[in-house]
Amino acid sequence: MKRLLALLATCLTVLGLTTAMSPPAGAAAGTPVDVNGQLHVCGVNLCNQYDRPVQLRGMSTHGIQWFGRCYNAASLDALANDWKSDLLRIAMYVQEDGYETDPAGFTSRVNGLVDEAEARGMYALIDFHTLTPGDPNFNLDRAKTFFASVAARNAGKKNVIYEIANEPNGVSWSAIKSYAEQVIPVIRAADPDAVVIVGTRGWSSLGVSDGSDESEVVDNPVDATNLMYAFHFYAASHKDSYRATVSRAASRLPLFVTEFGTVSATGGGAMDQASTTAWLDLLDQLKISYANWTYSDADESSAAFRPGTCEGGDYSSGGVLTESGTLLKNRISTPDSFPTS
Repeated sequence: MKRLLALLATCLTVLGLTTAMSPPAGAAAGTPVDVNGQLHVCGVNLCNQYDRPVQLRGMSTHGIQWFGRCYNAASLDALANDWKSDLLRIAMYVQEDGYETDPAGFTSRVNGLVDEAEARGMYALIDFHTLTPGDPNFNLDRAKTFFASVAARNAGKKNVIYEIANEPNGVSWSAIKSYAEQVIPVIRAADPDAVVIVGTRGWSSLGVSDGSDESEVVDNPVDATNLMYAFHFYAASHKDSYRATVSRAASRLPLFVTEFGTVSATGGGAMDQASTTAWLDLLDQLKISYANWTYSDADESSAAFRPGTCEGGDYSSGGVLTESGTLLKNRISTPDSFPTS
């Protein structure tokens, strides 16, 4: 519906029956949301308002219950203007002192960050960050409540993407599929057009970390449209066999790397530059969108900033960036060249 309304507005403008629409406040001409508008899935690709495949490149927050200080006007300005990020993934943990402790408060925090991303022309990826326990059905009722609220509140926005289960683990694909087919209709009832991303088995590895592969999803997909599947990797731990899976799966499934790290799966250890570069080159080649873990100053090598950075106002210079942050800023800040025809 949003795409049809946008097309109607364009036609009216061409006919001289109305004035051209302006981008939303803060979303200056040329920002990712201004150029691409409402996104949708076409075939195996994420596509823009011109039905052309696009790749979004951006950063994920750390848990907003722990690192809220890192997401202020200065840091978000830096992310949009210096890093030239296309999206902000908002990691809202459900357990671990997250949503379950204060549903109204965390819903409000997520909505506030959606607005901040919109004002800067970035897409907002709302991440229902389930991790422990790994079966998303444990949080089914919470998910329905949360997504009913945020979908109704943000349905009029063009910049929102919903990630309904972060890293399912210790659970079958059929159980994950069942969860998705109960949560997605809740979102669709309020926001019928937004892209929804479903986590996959084995910590969103398409089952590879559980000894399986993408065939279980290909053979038994979620019964929904405008849907993508999450894939996560940590470059020092997940290498050739994981890349081979993504290369195969990308021709059959719409994939979105909603989280990845340049280090080991623990979030620590040395950055693996060779593997990270191989991964990012592959994602660029396949036009698979990604968000890096994390835009934070956590005391771990996966963080983009050195500890203490979020107490100041500099989020871009070499003095505050970690090795991982330097690599990601250099990759993300290169031109997007989004197609418009």
